[in-house]
Amino acid sequence: MSPHPIAETVASLMPKAKAELTELVAFKSVADFEQYPRSESEAAANWVADALRTEGFQDVALLDTPDGTQSVYGFLPGPEGAPTVLLYAHYDVQPPLDEAGWATPPFELTERDGRWFGRGSADCKGGIVMHLLALRALKANGGVPVHIKVIAEGSEEQGTGGLERYAEEHTDLLRADTIVVGDAGNFRVGLPTVTATLRGMTLVRVQIDTLEGNLHSGQFGGAAPDALGALVRVLDSLRAEDGSTTVDGLDSDGVWEGLQYSEADFRRDAKVLDGVGLIGEGSVADRIWARPAVTVLGIDCPPVVGATPSVQASARALISLRVPPGVDAAAATKLLRAHLESRTPWGARVSTEQIGQGQAFRADTTSPAYEAMSGALSEAYDGEKMQAAGMGGSIPLCNTLAALYPEAEILLIGLNEPEAQIHAVNESVSPQELERMSVAEALFLQRYAKS
Repeated sequence: MSPHPIAETVASLMPKAKAELTELVAFKSVADFEQYPRSESEAAANWVADALRTEGFQDVALLDTPDGTQSVYGFLPGPEGAPTVLLYAHYDVQPPLDEAGWATPPFELTERDGRWFGRGSADCKGGIVMHLLALRALKANGGVPVHIKVIAEGSEEQGTGGLERYAEEHTDLLRADTIVVGDAGNFRVGLPTVTATLRGMTLVRVQIDTLEGNLHSGQFGGAAPDALGALVRVLDSLRAEDGSTTVDGLDSDGVWEGLQYSEADFRRDAKVLDGVGLIGEGSVADRIWARPAVTVLGIDCPPVVGATPSVQASARALISLRVPPGVDAAAATKLLRAHLESRTPWGARVSTEQIGQGQAFRADTTSPAYEAMSGALSEAYDGEKMQAAGMGGSIPLCNTLAALYPEAEILLIGLNEPEAQIHAVNESVSPQELERMSVAEALFLQRYAKS
């Protein structure tokens, strides 16, 4: 049987897709302007805006969101009476972490071992290219059958809520019948998957102070209260002996009923070192999709190189807490802050500050849009049946859109399968996944227009 014309068109566009992703990855669009210049993010935003204009989008605009970043919006009209579909992705990226750990420069798209490596290649600049490929394939095969809105966020990775607040202040802008969030991914390369749930998250900074200044550890150590030692005690209190998250008052016994994740597969995907055990109890799916998970993201203290024999007067840490659907992120934040404050030893002074927050999300997988996506994914993946999985990460905008547009159907797809190693060194995207997911999105839009 000959390939679907949509698939043939997307295949022919892949060299252009690689060239565009190369350009996008080159922008160091980390939305932390203390680390990277604002001009890098602005240049990436302008690239997306120009790409939309080239594809015939109207009302293309750079939206100045309340967190000081820009989101890119555009509208492509379809046939009269057709439904409206909002396509979402984000152009901001995580910092590259240890650049020395990258096999190739993080901001240069590099092909190796059948994959394209570079920061943002999968998360989520690849998602922007996926949307463009799908729309181009439709235009070459009878036209785009629905009204299309595109929104490309500029600070998703920071969790600062700029686009959420903008949407709440401009409620008609992103209104749509169906929303396709291109920031998830297949459970495994070649296994078409929609994401049914997202964990919410909160970021809290904790600071502990014990002395007016650092002291000589020989002269004062043993009686002088060590702020770093106090912080270590507090952070340790966030985990049980088996590594399970233990925040006072927060339930941590959720169970995942859907697609399961074997420990062997998880160890391989997470690249766990030989002999090192997994943490927590219950199934892997329980632990990463249905239960809270705390992570210490960073600690401010003297580095080993150059450290002096001193009792530390102050120390602080940044803590992430992922919360499953059914748990209110604001309530979890209060519990986390109360835990940190109550567990601080020795009467040390402690302060906590919420840095970011996003609610968990649960999709309705019985909706007509999901039926259309199921058929489209199966066709794009040679008859492979669509699976529904959870995702441990957070996309705070999903809950905002669900609240603003309760009648809208929200689907989560994308390129962030395990081999992509998003947020880590050597992030990459599978060009085969990019090609097939672009085909699937185009076929979905055709099927949805007829539903």
